Amino acid sequence: MIRKEYAYPVRILRMEGKVEGEEHLLETGPMQIGLGSQEQGHLCRIAGPAFLILDFGREMRAGLRILCARAAMPDGSAPQIRIRLGESVGECSAECGEKGACNDHAPRDFFCPLVGMSDTCWGQSGFRFARLDIPADAAVELRSVLAEGEILSLRARVGYTGTDPVLSEVFSVAKRTIDLCAAGRYVWDGIKRDRLVWIGDMHPEMLALTTLYGPTAVLENSLEYLRRTTAPGHWMCDIPTYSAWWVIVLADYYTRTGRRAFTGRNLGCARRLIRELLSCVDAGGGLHFPMLFVDWPTHGEADEEDGVRAILTMAAEKARTLFDLFDRSCPEAGELHRRLSLRPITARTSMQVAALKYFACGSLTPEEKAMMQRQGAAGLSTFMSYYILTAYAQCFGAEEARAICRTYYGAMLARGATTFFEDFHMAWLDGSGRIDEPTPEGMRDLHGDYGAFCYRGYRHSLCHAWSSGVIAFLHENPG
Repeated sequence: MIRKEYAYPVRILRMEGKVEGEEHLLETGPMQIGLGSQEQGHLCRIAGPAFLILDFGREMRAGLRILCARAAMPDGSAPQIRIRLGESVGECSAECGEKGACNDHAPRDFFCPLVGMSDTCWGQSGFRFARLDIPADAAVELRSVLAEGEILSLRARVGYTGTDPVLSEVFSVAKRTIDLCAAGRYVWDGIKRDRLVWIGDMHPEMLALTTLYGPTAVLENSLEYLRRTTAPGHWMCDIPTYSAWWVIVLADYYTRTGRRAFTGRNLGCARRLIRELLSCVDAGGGLHFPMLFVDWPTHGEADEEDGVRAILTMAAEKARTLFDLFDRSCPEAGELHRRLSLRPITARTSMQVAALKYFACGSLTPEEKAMMQRQGAAGLSTFMSYYILTAYAQCFGAEEARAICRTYYGAMLARGATTFFEDFHMAWLDGSGRIDEPTPEGMRDLHGDYGAFCYRGYRHSLCHAWSSGVIAFLHENPG
């Protein structure tokens, strides 16, 4: 079930130009333009050139709804106002191309005509902040400006049952993150950028959704969408390991929900994908894929091939178990597992790969454990948080794992996060500001000055579904 969600501004961060009655924009009005005399006392009057930056208090999957009583240029035409939406204060004031600011996936920087007696919702993006630029000579009277969007609204089966207030907030914010990203027919990675169904990212999303809600149509739709749109002989999302993740997600979804009819009609695709993966692993266990990929932080690093081997091992073992549960045969899964086992998996520098090895093989070497303990919260990953934290808990105890979870996710909260990020590193905190305030002179912009690969600067998504895997960890290890 999807429900409408509305947010009025909670504060006006900045404004310039001739603006009167701006405090009325903070009022929760009737969401209706009217002709009554009392309306005149609740209008924000702006004479351009001017701008306002509004803070809606939390990340929204929304458009900007403007209730305008009057808008005119001297010649009687409609003024073209500029709207910029941002997940951070910096992003909502950036020009396209500045520090990665862009309109990819969802327009967040555009012009629109403003007319009197209008009630119009503009754009559809992920944002918390909005900047309105009113052109020179325009006369505008605004009744309300609000974010109007949607969010997944299902009854949660579980909540946070621990006693730590920070971890309770982490659970709540992670829930909002997945609820926004799953508020459609399919699970999106991000509500601003990455409005795509990335199956290689969906396992932590599946863990979060099934922990909270059990079986969900949005997950089943996503799995079947990729099955229908990926032709035989092609990799899911054009990445070999993503085909392995599709099998893993299907198998674990069945284990967690018991959805036998749904899973049964997808077994044929699972076997085809296992065959295709097997065709790229030689008799000695060598990998011959067109590309190796675990996640962006490990891409091109020393541990990448071992991480891929761990993912493939998980897929083979889970496929073998799944087909046994259905009394179906998939000998390719057993052969894939046998070939992969001929070469050991070793994690040298990456906590992600160490965690994947733990899930694939059930144990880590003393050297791998020591590497994880040295890195602690500094080696955590939003995408891999469930796997790292779970492996860490098994190696060093649940309280130690909760401590690094508190440090890592708590750091995002302390810098203004109301949803969790596509990527985050503890090193970014040094000398940087908050996402909900203008960055002070001499400090780094936590949003615009960081990121890598496809998520540099303001292109970086600050509401990314994969970061919600922490929900499953906190449910299993509440403290």
